[in-house]
Amino acid sequence: MSLSTIAIPTRGLEELGLHSTNTLHYQLSADELVQDTLRLNQGELNNTGALVVKTGEFTGRSPKDKFIVKDDITENSVHWNDFNIPIEEKYFHCIRKKILDHLNAQPEVWVRDSYACAEPRYRLNIRVINDNPWSNLFAYNMFLRPEEEELEHFTPDWHILAAPGLHLDPKECGVRQHNAAVISFKHRTILIAGSGYTGEIKKGIFSILNYVLPHDKVVLSMHCSANIGKGGDTALFFGLSGTGKTTLSADPNRKLIGDDEHGWTDTGVFNFEGGCYAKCIDLSAEKEPAIFAAIRNGALVENTTFYNGTNEIDFASKCITENTRVSYPLHYICNAVEQAKGGIPENIFFLTCDAYGVLPPISKLTPAQAMYQFISGYTAKVAGTEAGVTEPKSTFSACFGAPFLPLHPGFYASMLGQKLKLHNAKVWLINTGWTGGAYGTGNRMKLSYTRAMISAALEGTLDQVDYETHPVFGMAVPTSCPNVPATILNPRNTWADKAAYDKAAENLAKQFTTNFEKYASGVPAEVLAASPKI
Repeated sequence: MSLSTIAIPTRGLEELGLHSTNTLHYQLSADELVQDTLRLNQGELNNTGALVVKTGEFTGRSPKDKFIVKDDITENSVHWNDFNIPIEEKYFHCIRKKILDHLNAQPEVWVRDSYACAEPRYRLNIRVINDNPWSNLFAYNMFLRPEEEELEHFTPDWHILAAPGLHLDPKECGVRQHNAAVISFKHRTILIAGSGYTGEIKKGIFSILNYVLPHDKVVLSMHCSANIGKGGDTALFFGLSGTGKTTLSADPNRKLIGDDEHGWTDTGVFNFEGGCYAKCIDLSAEKEPAIFAAIRNGALVENTTFYNGTNEIDFASKCITENTRVSYPLHYICNAVEQAKGGIPENIFFLTCDAYGVLPPISKLTPAQAMYQFISGYTAKVAGTEAGVTEPKSTFSACFGAPFLPLHPGFYASMLGQKLKLHNAKVWLINTGWTGGAYGTGNRMKLSYTRAMISAALEGTLDQVDYETHPVFGMAVPTSCPNVPATILNPRNTWADKAAYDKAAENLAKQFTTNFEKYASGVPAEVLAASPKI
């Protein structure tokens, strides 16, 4: 029996199909889950007390193995594409049975009740069932944690059954290979088999909320981080993994609402999660003090290595993956907002990692340009974030989160456009990628410069400077910014070969226009007019 004093919800688990005589560990504390992991030799402690584990074969998401059950609920509402891959309901039942058989055969199983959405109107109760303790620790860190008195009458809206130790038969289960993540909106269940990468748990719930909240609740769900200034102003940071959402939102001068997933209602924004999932590659106390300090007791560090003969993490090591990660509760950030909510955003930042070194490090967008950039979602896939990606590769990810959007991107873009017009928020495009040349020739933008530019935008300093128009992309580029060399603000000036820059800008503009063709018939003329000029 678990050391937890909270009663195990045996009836609900039996109805689910978890009925073996194995030991069920219910609602364990972080310390208990760490001790279980150490007892089973599935992890080690580092010198600051964090738990360090290896996730096995998968160290990133596997988007080609993520499926949504196609049924009478989803058939005509889900935007079926390379990210939303349909699977027949019979295969869902097959995989579910195999996962339950697997869990019932285990000597120990870990169960956790938690919830998503800090705004009580939209709370989603989640029951997570794992075949190892450190995955359950991830759920403890990342989802919101009910008070003990709430558990007595806790009823899950959704279940997550996660079995990294189970390999599927692809032919029998209707999947591509031995691993799969399957969402059924009818059965309100997420099935995860064959992959120990904990991000599959997190992004499964995010995908659900991206369907339920806009579709049923008229709340804009967003792949962004959010923070609040001392004056109470809220800022949003959109961007894919590796563009700086977590790093740039963890600002010591502002309070953190959350680092990755939020909803925007008629009154403000709220965090979906109760924790942070930060990248660790090249992490240091000097560059990212808040994240570095969060790697302590209860934090879960994935796929890092130690310096030889020590238990000190070598954050520069890529020998397992470049996508090293740490999860920790939101309150590990000392200036986190306790209620995980904020007001209507005043400033919105679109973060892009431009592998070509073409886009300015900061520029101001008109509402039409903002819509164009949001729908385009240009960035780079960062090495290791997805299986098979070994170096930065430019991509277009609609709404800065296409892999997690069950509905058509135009649906989310339309909602954002309405909110921008209603609240007159300022929108900025931030290039955290390369300058002075493309990847392999130029250099990555200095974090200190990016922070200075964002601070100037938030403080209103950039409202007082002169701007010039980018000749290809049309955005307004400031000619000066405090604590930033003026020479880097115009990207063309950073290239030794100006003709090479012009060619690179033209090539990137062509990629934008080609990509946008699929959305052209469904957007207003003003948005189409914001496309780059070739």
